[in-house]
Amino acid sequence: MNASKTLSLSHQLIKLDIAGCRRLNTYCQSPAIQGFFSLVSRLGDGALWYALGLSLPIIYGWQGVSVLFTYTLTGLICVRLYKQLKKRLVRERPFIQHLDIMKGYETLDQYSFPSGHTMHAVCFSMLLIASFPAYAVIAIPFSILIAISRVVLGLHYPSDVVCGALFGAAIAVLGQFCLLPLFTN
Repeated sequence: MNASKTLSLSHQLIKLDIAGCRRLNTYCQSPAIQGFFSLVSRLGDGALWYALGLSLPIIYGWQGVSVLFTYTLTGLICVRLYKQLKKRLVRERPFIQHLDIMKGYETLDQYSFPSGHTMHAVCFSMLLIASFPAYAVIAIPFSILIAISRVVLGLHYPSDVVCGALFGAAIAVLGQFCLLPLFTN
């Protein structure tokens, strides 16, 4: 593929990303929908994940402790990765770049790539489900809602969310196969 075609494809993908963000952000005009997704995003800030993680040792004993340690270490890896990427890539959030995109929730910083909320949601969900499959009925829908909320609220482009999910999945696999065995043997 030559440089001209690559550049053209890149522009098309960016246009698609912006269009997807604009389309989902239109739902933010409804106070009920904005309120719902703000609550989802607020829970994705960490409150639900912390409560769930801290409950694991109480419910599952030592198996819960090992998952909690893995959960904690992978969470720290996620934070380090997304902060470094945001600092280096400096992609401004959609509501900053496009005045027609409504900001539906407060942010911690001005950069959008990748979505840290989605990264954590996917990572924690995968670790949780790998050890305790019954949680899938809660973790999967909640992770999907977190990812959608970030775009609906004008805080991320769809590609930020997709990449955040991919990074979260990779870190979960690392945790499952490299870290969790350290705590279970």
